[in-house]
Amino acid sequence: MSTVLIVIIVVVVLILLAMLLIAMRRAKRKRELAQAQTEARRDDVQHHRVRAEESRTEAAVAEERAKRAETEAQLNEERARNREAELEDEGETRP
Repeated sequence: MSTVLIVIIVVVVLILLAMLLIAMRRAKRKRELAQAQTEARRDDVQHHRVRAEESRTEAAVAEERAKRAETEAQLNEERARNREAELEDEGETRP
């Protein structure tokens, strides 16, 4: 083989190796980007789950407050009936 042919083969091999290296780097970057996107999506899902749980907690607290308010209203109504009954009894006992 001639020296020129050997040089051409070596140059072609080096070019192919460089192209292979570039392709490998691109693939690695693509894989890393896909991994980062997947992680971001998982974080997003987790964020939405946390927000949903916070909403459920707020709803439970609001429900408990509503129950307490209803109980307080019933208690006040009972007190009003008792006072009204006391007034009627006082009116009947007075001449």
